[in-house]
Amino acid sequence: MPEKKGTTTARKGGLNVDTALVRELADILAETGLTEIVVEDEDRKIRVSRGAVASAPAPAAMAAPAAMPAPGAPAADAAPAQPKPVDTANAVKSPMVGTAYLASDPGSPNFVKVGDSVKAGDTLLIVEAMKVMNPITAPKDGTVKEMLIGNGEPVEFDQPLAIVE
Repeated sequence: MPEKKGTTTARKGGLNVDTALVRELADILAETGLTEIVVEDEDRKIRVSRGAVASAPAPAAMAAPAAMPAPGAPAADAAPAQPKPVDTANAVKSPMVGTAYLASDPGSPNFVKVGDSVKAGDTLLIVEAMKVMNPITAPKDGTVKEMLIGNGEPVEFDQPLAIVE
């Protein structure tokens, strides 16, 4: 018997699959660009993932002619400054897959900025998952040393979000 869209279907071994939920999760993957979503309740755990889509290489852009350096300017072949690596061992990490927001709404200031002092439990940002806004709080008193994500960026489970020291 053909399966109807959005129905729960019994499978061999007594496993019930909510196809409407699976389709909704797949739509969320497509909308956010994430590669995996895991939803769990007391009776079941559903994991929806998609493989990375191979994309065609971008066409090579024509290089602009090089300008002559100004007198006293550093040579063009001097190595650019490399950003120092960020130690994320003690970073505040995302407890879920979702979209990170640094403010409560687009017109409001960010919850915190680099250099702010925070107390344990202060909201650093929020992660929206399945239309639920989840506050991500400071685990301890300290100073916000770095924000590792931008506003509106998709985040993965266990992804470092901020450094509070």
